[in-house]
Amino acid sequence: MAQITMTQALNLAIDEAMAEDDGVFCLGEDVSDKQGGGVFKITNGLSKKYGENRIRATPISETAIVGAAVGAALAGQRPICEIMLMNFVGVCMDQIVNHAAKLRFMSGGQTPCPMVLRTTTGVGVGFGGQHSDMLEAWFAHVAGIHVVTPSNAADARGLMRASIDANDPVIFIENILCYGLQSEDPGPGYRVPLGKAAVAKEGTDISLITYGRTVLDALEVAGELDKEGISVEVIDLRTIAPYDEATVLASVNKTGRAITLHEAVRPFGTGAEIAANIQEKCWDNLKAPVRRIGGTFSAVPFATHLEQAWIPQKADLVAQIKASVGKG
Repeated sequence: MAQITMTQALNLAIDEAMAEDDGVFCLGEDVSDKQGGGVFKITNGLSKKYGENRIRATPISETAIVGAAVGAALAGQRPICEIMLMNFVGVCMDQIVNHAAKLRFMSGGQTPCPMVLRTTTGVGVGFGGQHSDMLEAWFAHVAGIHVVTPSNAADARGLMRASIDANDPVIFIENILCYGLQSEDPGPGYRVPLGKAAVAKEGTDISLITYGRTVLDALEVAGELDKEGISVEVIDLRTIAPYDEATVLASVNKTGRAITLHEAVRPFGTGAEIAANIQEKCWDNLKAPVRRIGGTFSAVPFATHLEQAWIPQKADLVAQIKASVGKG
């Protein structure tokens, strides 16, 4: 099978959806080909194919972008709006939280809001504190929103198609450091159901629950620990909210141990909610306390050495796993 990058996978998924449904369109800053097809080239070539009415470059106004997307969704279209970097969602939280998320509830189910909000973030590229945050916990806390993040190109293609199909708003988080990752192309029509996790690696000693870029760290560490006789099962959530509780609990009931891992800061993160859920529902089968690993509780530093120190460390992950299984 052909190999594709995550950038190509997202472009293909959007292209395919636009070809099938005239109601699918994109809007955001610099998304048309005249401006380069998006800062990260996700919509490259699409305005030449579908015209600038369907690949709409907007002014620098996140409020206007999301507000227009909400209105279009209510009118029966399926907009894909881009907020260039995730920190900028703070500008348009009212449109997301008080409008997109609640309109179905407040209309007795009569007004679905089928829109995808794409956004990018990630620590490790020197973008500084105002351009690097993982803010998924903000949206996981809001009823009515799906929160999605892929760790590989194949999942990116399938999750994007499923997100465009959804009748509720989806926050689709892309990690800058994952754009160049390659996977086998699953081909046209491929979808990954929202709310369904993947067992990225099977194991028997401990369950490591993670998502996005940190899946790569988890798999690397799990491979290293296999050589030491420690079998780590890696769960890639893919959808953060609603998360696949059944897959997570089945894994933890099997292994008896669990660690949650995410790039976002550790306090009040999604890992805390999952850890609490595991403690409540797997108590009789737990052999050790559930542990949490996340980023440092501070703004992301700009200086390279400090930024690298901010990121959850693989050495800490190894130490926490070994301590949990009694080999620390």
